[in-house]
Amino acid sequence: MIPPIASRFVAGETPAEALDHVAELNDGGVNAIVNLLGEHYHDRGPADADADAYVDLVADIAHSDVDACISVKPSQIGLGVEDAVFEENIERIASAADEHGVFCWIDMEDHETTDVTLDAYERLATEYDGGVGVCVQANLKRTRDDLERLAPLPGKVRLVKGAYDEPRELAYKKKERVNEAYREYLDYMFEHFEGGIAVGSHDPAMIDYATDLHEEHGTEFELQMLMGVREDAQFDLADDYEVYQYVPYGGKWFSYFYRRAMERKENLLFALRAVLGR
Repeated sequence: MIPPIASRFVAGETPAEALDHVAELNDGGVNAIVNLLGEHYHDRGPADADADAYVDLVADIAHSDVDACISVKPSQIGLGVEDAVFEENIERIASAADEHGVFCWIDMEDHETTDVTLDAYERLATEYDGGVGVCVQANLKRTRDDLERLAPLPGKVRLVKGAYDEPRELAYKKKERVNEAYREYLDYMFEHFEGGIAVGSHDPAMIDYATDLHEEHGTEFELQMLMGVREDAQFDLADDYEVYQYVPYGGKWFSYFYRRAMERKENLLFALRAVLGR
């Protein structure tokens, strides 16, 4: 059982607990992206097991009365073993998702995984007529070229600022430059994409920038935010825009909770208050 201190950021250890949380979100007008916690496997056994779990999760979503999709980390389903294992597992997850009418996101990890991840997305988004999405990161200097490649494809593209400590020659390091790149990439996406834009950010300035671009271009988009972060804003924004909450669950909750607690001062203060009983 997940302790109350972590339950702000993690929906539970089981699919049933995660879908109960999703149902509560849906009641407030917020959709969900469900993610089974786990990553960086170097043996095929656990990678295949998590891929199996995603296939089962897709069926659970399809048979429940909730509005949810899934999101999968490549290193969780075999990329750390070899490319072919990842490609095999993401194919069968995407196939199951297509069969059940559940959208499938492919998360993006560090720069060494970008090419194989985008190759898989291009193939699957075409094969499954846009039922697959992928994430790109504004801090990587290559992202403008990647967006030009992705613009004609069906499917969705999520833009985030980027959380990995990438080499300076490949990535922007200063916060101001990353923000500048994020705005530049949003400009490009709202002008050149026909839809399928996902704005992955909690930054009010970037959300306002995206909504202004929506008003200017009329291009459809959605907002994506994490469970436990600015949740009041998520429900407020859902009155006017399509909002998705990223909902993690599973037995590997501790390392995820630790990252969330440490990455923002507000999250750390929440965790400390919970420990102190205040």
